[in-house]
Amino acid sequence: QVQLVESGGGLVQAGGSLRLSCAASGSIFRVNVMGWYRQAPGKERELVAVISSGGITNYADSVKGRFTISRDNAKNTVYLQMNSLKSEDTAVYYCNVRFGIMYWGQGTQVTVSS
Repeated sequence: QVQLVESGGGLVQAGGSLRLSCAASGSIFRVNVMGWYRQAPGKERELVAVISSGGITNYADSVKGRFTISRDNAKNTVYLQMNSLKSEDTAVYYCNVRFGIMYWGQGTQVTVSS
């Protein structure tokens, strides 16, 4: 079984920054992809950014240049540095790891006030 524990969400003013962390534990295949998704009220869950165990990244167009995803393979932890936050970034952010099977964290709320 795999568990994902997220932290770092909260309330921030527009233009501010937050850093999310997600630690994975359990039986995790060494080659995997970790990432962040988000879901705003009334909207579908969408990809924010993903990173492979080899360091290849992919970002949603809406966050390119503002968000940076990184990971520590030794700790099975993925991070999301979010800068220049906008009100439209307000959502529940979910951590994800996949290696054939996909696992989700419980989500952490990010609220950006304008």
